[in-house]
Amino acid sequence: MRSRRLYAITKTLLSYGLDDLIPPQWLPWSVRLGRHGLFWLPNRHSDKSAGARLRLALEQLGPVWVKFGQMLSTRRDLLPPDIALELAFLQDRVAPFDGNEAKKIIEKSLELTDISQLFTDFDTQPLASASIAQVHTAKLKVASGELKDIIIKVIRPDIRRTIHADLELMETLASVIARRLPDGRRLKPKEVVKEYRKTLLDELDLQREAANGIQLKRNFENSDLLYVPTIYSDYSRHNVMVMERIDGIPVNDVETLKARGVDMKKLAERGVEVFFTQVFRDSFFHADMHPGNIFVAKDDPRHPRYIGIDFGIVGTLNSEDKRYLAENFLAFFNRDYRKVAELHVDSGWVPKHTNIEEFESAIRTVCEPIFEKPLADISFGYVLVNLFNTARRFEMEVQPQLVLLQKTLLYIEGLGRQLYPELDLWKTAKPFLERWMNEQLGWRAVVRSLKENAPYWAEKLPELPNLLYENLNSRQHVQQQLDQQHQQQLNYQRQSSVNSFWTIITASGVVSTTWLLTESSNPSWPITSAVITVILALQAWRTRPRIEKR
Repeated sequence: MRSRRLYAITKTLLSYGLDDLIPPQWLPWSVRLGRHGLFWLPNRHSDKSAGARLRLALEQLGPVWVKFGQMLSTRRDLLPPDIALELAFLQDRVAPFDGNEAKKIIEKSLELTDISQLFTDFDTQPLASASIAQVHTAKLKVASGELKDIIIKVIRPDIRRTIHADLELMETLASVIARRLPDGRRLKPKEVVKEYRKTLLDELDLQREAANGIQLKRNFENSDLLYVPTIYSDYSRHNVMVMERIDGIPVNDVETLKARGVDMKKLAERGVEVFFTQVFRDSFFHADMHPGNIFVAKDDPRHPRYIGIDFGIVGTLNSEDKRYLAENFLAFFNRDYRKVAELHVDSGWVPKHTNIEEFESAIRTVCEPIFEKPLADISFGYVLVNLFNTARRFEMEVQPQLVLLQKTLLYIEGLGRQLYPELDLWKTAKPFLERWMNEQLGWRAVVRSLKENAPYWAEKLPELPNLLYENLNSRQHVQQQLDQQHQQQLNYQRQSSVNSFWTIITASGVVSTTWLLTESSNPSWPITSAVITVILALQAWRTRPRIEKR
């Protein structure tokens, strides 16, 4: 099974001429000889660009490889721009599996003898089908007797086995690339596949996705920016998820949105606001915001609201990352490249030994030409990409949370410009960033911190007198112990001095006795000296320093 799959992968890669992407001098003679041996697998798509051939090959290899290509499209720090752009066009066009099979999976997971116990109008024809799961519509019976319109997401049967088999082959290929290719270490193929494995396996757990959706909904409760459908967690399992069915317009259906009178400028700006709110306010952002996962509510075209689905991939940032990112963006658009360089070092993204002057010069070289363009033409996402690419030359380690952020920002920016081409992302984002920075620093931050911690201090306030008494009592006890230890140390030093005196005298006695034994003709003298020496030794032993036990 594994050898057949390996042959199928090799056949596909060679048929699309992907071996041409590797410089011949990088390949050992054995690999070049093996390639000539597979003469019946020529490049059948030599008329296409390298990026197009790679995209078509991944689509032919199947859903696991398609998703891998989608992830690679966000790693513009590793790929040439033309290939990364081509991979961004990868789509999950996957044929659905049998709806009756999905029905059996739902019944087994929810321990139902028949699906009608919980659901009515279950449609065996899937509403949508992707590489990992597909979605069916139904109505959920609730305790009040009401029927709720829902969708049921079902993981494909046997997909785990397929994924694990392909991941093992990917890891093997990554090891070969890292070991054999001269640039293999910089490309970090094993780390990339490891990151992909985690992302993909997380997407296979629908309970994790349900939890992410519940968190996101709580963050945007009663918001006029984003609506998150209700997750029915009581009926969700690791391979089945039940969620409210939404009625919205796909965000990339621009013609329909315009026909309904949607304010496209406000819609584009709200998309930016949703993203920055998730990142900087909540530290929890939807990291798979491609057009297939975003809809627009139909209720108020003049004040459009987004609807988000598919919460399998989310990103988080800690407070330090958020602050450094905000300061980086602000410093960049103020052309303060020295500040950008210092922030990268302070954040730990590049090593402490980095030469700030050289790093500043490199950033200026990449970024300054951008400002020759009108501000509205500056790509916010590519600014981030350029900063990361430049920092990589200075040994910047890949930050997984920043890769997700970069990917999401590119999605948001591309979507915003598609909805409203005149969108000035900087003009939209700058007030938000400046307001957020002002809230993090100065007296506002102090007031907010006091408000946030008020319940905690209100709970601890009655305990303060006891805590204060215990602390003072403890300090007094500690001081007594320190005094005792100091006195013990002084006693020990005095005893050591006395003992040293008697030890030296005893040693002198030993030397005297030895000399008398060899030189004196009177035997009484050595005997007398030996007796005196023994008495001195007993005195030395008696005065040896002792550690007091308490």
